Amino acid sequence: MKPDPAQRAEARQIATELARLARSADVLPGTITERHTRCGKPGCACHHDPPRLHGPYRHWTRKIANKTIGRYLTKAQATETQRWIDNDRRIRELLARLEQIGIDRLEADQHHT
Repeated sequence: MKPDPAQRAEARQIATELARLARSADVLPGTITERHTRCGKPGCACHHDPPRLHGPYRHWTRKIANKTIGRYLTKAQATETQRWIDNDRRIRELLARLEQIGIDRLEADQHHT
């Protein structure tokens, strides 16, 4: 079940990109959303019609043991953190492609036996 030359080349390219991302250590799971909220002051503009909500507040969430955990971020933190989240998603895409190469190899081998 040896990979063909194209699969080998793609696997090398994936390994190079994975190594680059790992060396950066800029990887973080989760998502960032912008939230607008109402406060508890009854006379505040956030309670008028139409409301002028407070925010935007940037909120990073992730799952830990099937529980959603969140943290508010500054605008600068959100910008940097989004890049890290994008790296995490890219790693997942690369690993899925490696898995697909393995599946293709196994299926090709079954057709030859």
